[in-house]
Amino acid sequence: MGTTDTSRPGRGRPLAGAGTSPTGLLDLLNVAAVVLDTNGRVVFWSPQAEDLFGYTAEEALGRFAVQLLVNEEHRDEVITLFAEVMGSGTDWAGAFPVRHKDGSTRLVEFRNMRLLDDLGDTYALGLAVDQATVARVERGVALSARLVTQSPVGLAILDPGLRYLTVNPALERIHGRSAAEHLGRRVPDVLTFLDAEAIEDELRQVLATGEPVTDRYVVGRPPSDPHREHAWSVSMHRLEDAAGRVLGVATSVIDITERHEATIAATRARNRLAMIAGASAAIGSTLDVEQTAHELAGVVVPDLADVATVHVLDSILRGRTPSVAGPARFRAVAVAAAHAPEAHITDPPGELIRYDGDRLLTRCVRTRRPVRVAATTRDDLRRIARSSEAAALLESTGVHSYLAVPLLARGEVLGALSLERTRTPAPFDEDDTLLACELAGRAAICIDNARWYQSARNTALTLQRRLLPQLPSRLPGLSIACRYLPAGASSEIGGDWFDAMRLAGDRSALVVGDVMGSGINAAASMGQLRSATRAFAGLDLDPAEVLRQLDRLTEDVEHTIATCAYCRYDPERGRCRISLAGHLPPALVRSGRPAQLLDLPSGVPLGVGGTAFTTTEFPFRPGDQLALYTDGLVETRRDPIDARLGTLLDVLTATADRDLGETCDRVLETLRPPGGDDDVALLVARVES
Repeated sequence: MGTTDTSRPGRGRPLAGAGTSPTGLLDLLNVAAVVLDTNGRVVFWSPQAEDLFGYTAEEALGRFAVQLLVNEEHRDEVITLFAEVMGSGTDWAGAFPVRHKDGSTRLVEFRNMRLLDDLGDTYALGLAVDQATVARVERGVALSARLVTQSPVGLAILDPGLRYLTVNPALERIHGRSAAEHLGRRVPDVLTFLDAEAIEDELRQVLATGEPVTDRYVVGRPPSDPHREHAWSVSMHRLEDAAGRVLGVATSVIDITERHEATIAATRARNRLAMIAGASAAIGSTLDVEQTAHELAGVVVPDLADVATVHVLDSILRGRTPSVAGPARFRAVAVAAAHAPEAHITDPPGELIRYDGDRLLTRCVRTRRPVRVAATTRDDLRRIARSSEAAALLESTGVHSYLAVPLLARGEVLGALSLERTRTPAPFDEDDTLLACELAGRAAICIDNARWYQSARNTALTLQRRLLPQLPSRLPGLSIACRYLPAGASSEIGGDWFDAMRLAGDRSALVVGDVMGSGINAAASMGQLRSATRAFAGLDLDPAEVLRQLDRLTEDVEHTIATCAYCRYDPERGRCRISLAGHLPPALVRSGRPAQLLDLPSGVPLGVGGTAFTTTEFPFRPGDQLALYTDGLVETRRDPIDARLGTLLDVLTATADRDLGETCDRVLETLRPPGGDDDVALLVARVES
């Protein structure tokens, strides 16, 4: 059989031509090999035997093993076992106490078997391992198996080809697939509900570089729970044996769905608070129903819904009490859409729209409660839309979730905010409903304020327009044109007025005035002053005296202050007499010359009292024009009044030879932008040739 080689080859060094590198398991067990001849003498002694028993090969070879290794009390038993193995060829395995060279006794686990060489000689081979080492390895294996099996962390081992070798029960539960569905398969074959290609690329990188990946955040919907989004923390590291040979990749997966949902909930809460705070600043910037509705729709799209429509009951807009039965009539005051808005508008803004009593929007305003359809069906869309055509449009645009909340203000329902989701995958939930109700409630108060203000403003504007006279286009020797513009929709009306009347002796009176303040009180005061001015003008009083009488009258009207320009024209003499009460100077355009402001004593406003008024006379000949106006035409918060007055003179000069109506329009187009902050009265008179 040859001599025994007691040298120790380098650990992990493969034999020439071997297909794989050795593992470290035998090194871990340190298995000793001893060969005995038929007489029980040691004929082979491995280096591991020296480690296990303490005897060198020189000390052991040729000696009887029973004398060398067995205590006296166990020798008969060992001799009997040896005879059985050599005689019958039966293998024997078990633990047996062995005497060490140092005199101690150690429990060694043996596996004994008979060998036969090519000459027909028999030998006994004993493989021995320290029983304490075996017990330690067994405990480690058992502990590892228990940890893997019972761990709540999903664990898997993949071979160098990145195919599953083993998975634990926790990973089976996480993936929603059995171990059999994992083993031998690649990641993309198993994790079809995730971006598995990206995961496999990371595993390949870990395998190649040895750099681990820790706490990679992965989100998906596993087959075991497809209706809930789950989140996992995934770590990956390369596996190597004691010799440094790469065995594959190990992965650990921790379910962090609850933490993920808590994070999402916290983020949503912050976003909702931010939306509410933003809505408080954005909604109600003006006292205009339409603008407020657009602000509400703009706040909820796209953060809360893909499509939003603000439906206001038509009866509310017309100042009537809403009907409590039958169909509901709305006006879609504002519509907003996150994607292709023209495709989503089933209720065009401004149109009168009828919803039958069985429609969800009607139910929302009748019950004053939110209506939510988390996942819409075709039947739901028929109850959401006002018509079959509208239902087909909703279906074609992918509406899959619907929410309507009432617009409630001061115990009255004004309409409803309807929301739709088309591309946002999540359905409306209870939190969305609460947020929509909060936003709709804030907007409803603003809409209610706007509609009451608009009603009061319309009343005052109607009053003011009714109080303004219907002026003749001609008076003796004069052509006249006039214009009145109220303040913008977000401002209250003022007390501006104009008048022109025929006096005795073919004379004429021209008047422009402005009651300070706004609203119905200003309009009513304006009506009183206009009537009084006509009465005093009929007495053929001098302009300064007319203003003095008006001033005395105004002192008796509480909190009324007004400015006024009163002019009396005498065509026979070709002259005008004019007096101002705190009013801006009129503009005079003489035939063939540029316009200029009259240099007149401005006086003090009516209602201040204690100051005399002055009358100034100036020529007013054929072709001359006189423009009287209120301060709303030239006073702004942005531009110096001198520049505005200069612009007025430029326009009057440029239109001196045009129709007076055209002149008025050009003046207003140039100096008064749409939605100005103050009302304007303008009167232009020209002496006829």
